[in-house]
Amino acid sequence: MVYFRSPARTAFVVFNTIFLSLTAIACIIPFIHLLAISFSGSSAVAAGRVVFWPVDFTIVSYEFAFRGGKFLPALWVSIWRVLLGVIVNLVLIVITAYPLSKNKDKVFGRNIYMMYFVVTIIINGGLIPTYIVVTKLGLLNSIWALVLPGALPIFSMIIMMNFMRGLPEEIEQAAMIDGAGVFATLFRVMLPLLTPALATVGLFSVVNHWNDWFSGLIYMQDSKNYPLQTYLHTLIINFEEVIRMAQGDTAKILAYMNVRTGRAAQLFLATIPILMVYPFIQKYFTTGLVLGSVKG
Repeated sequence: MVYFRSPARTAFVVFNTIFLSLTAIACIIPFIHLLAISFSGSSAVAAGRVVFWPVDFTIVSYEFAFRGGKFLPALWVSIWRVLLGVIVNLVLIVITAYPLSKNKDKVFGRNIYMMYFVVTIIINGGLIPTYIVVTKLGLLNSIWALVLPGALPIFSMIIMMNFMRGLPEEIEQAAMIDGAGVFATLFRVMLPLLTPALATVGLFSVVNHWNDWFSGLIYMQDSKNYPLQTYLHTLIINFEEVIRMAQGDTAKILAYMNVRTGRAAQLFLATIPILMVYPFIQKYFTTGLVLGSVKG
């Protein structure tokens, strides 16, 4: 596409560049400040002398995070939850979306099933009934309490269903003429064609499981089983409680670190995994939005 340079377009480009640059700087500055606090001494932080560069450089807050705190166990719970949750999500999404991608002449009661799933988007089970079901199933304090209540994300299932409906029917017909059954057609023929949609909904699941802190708070009775985001929530609300969880000498620990430096170090560590992964998969966010907007 060829753009003609005009005073109005030049002004538009300059304004956009300045606006986006300022927005990017506004997003980065808090992280720089957080990093500076995490590497600064407690007295300098308490005196408010830390801005964008560490003062009285120390790594004691990171030593506490790795040795005395519960950061690493919580990180492992979150990683395990993401791996297990994404697998469960993708399996249920594919096997649910595949029959619903067919028209009502091929699947009896297809519209009824579709209406059932759509209604659950508007009206869910509610917090207390869901908690009672999880309790009665004996899932409290287990990783399955974090995975099963959201095992089938309906929005992602609709994205996958619409993507399947866009694939040529001749591909399935050719497979069935060659003798493939329904499951062979789904897993051997269709599944390789679903890679873009799987990446998109898989990314949605990763972000959802990684960011969720409330489920861990209500379903985990033992703080040792907290996922990372729930642990960070406890960190923000009551850092002294985190130190108590570490079974350390509170007065001795606070002599070497500040509550703000301890929070900053662990909050910064928690952002590293998603910062490492997101640049490589962020394009699938755009893909998912296009899929939903065109065919939703």
